[in-house]
Amino acid sequence: MVMEDEDRLRQAGLRVTAARLAIMRTVREGDHLDVDAVYHGVRDRVGQVSLQAVYDSLHALHRVGLLRRIEPAGSPARYETRINDNHHHLVCRRCGKVTDVDCAVGHAPCLDPVSDAGYLLDEADVIFWGVCPGCRSEDTR
Repeated sequence: MVMEDEDRLRQAGLRVTAARLAIMRTVREGDHLDVDAVYHGVRDRVGQVSLQAVYDSLHALHRVGLLRRIEPAGSPARYETRINDNHHHLVCRRCGKVTDVDCAVGHAPCLDPVSDAGYLLDEADVIFWGVCPGCRSEDTR
């Protein structure tokens, strides 16, 4: 049985609010949304909410591990609900589209550096850069 958002929030020690529930649903239904897109999605669901409240809630949801935050270079932070698995991202250099890609090895960290410098490694965060199929098809027009 899939745990409901209300239960996830409570288990993480966060209050269940309409805004937090709307954020979880908006991010789940979106595609690596930035704060502005989350804000507009939440406003569509619950009406009036401040941008600061959305920022604060995104921070809290990320801190407790209910959302994953990715920060491709040159792009605003983006959020997703795909957490606790070993996946990475493809980012289009032209349009900024972000696509999930599973790790080639399967266990975390799926990549090992030449030297770990004494660190106990538990995750590898990889971003692959290129041009998405949509932008590539524009080149052939």
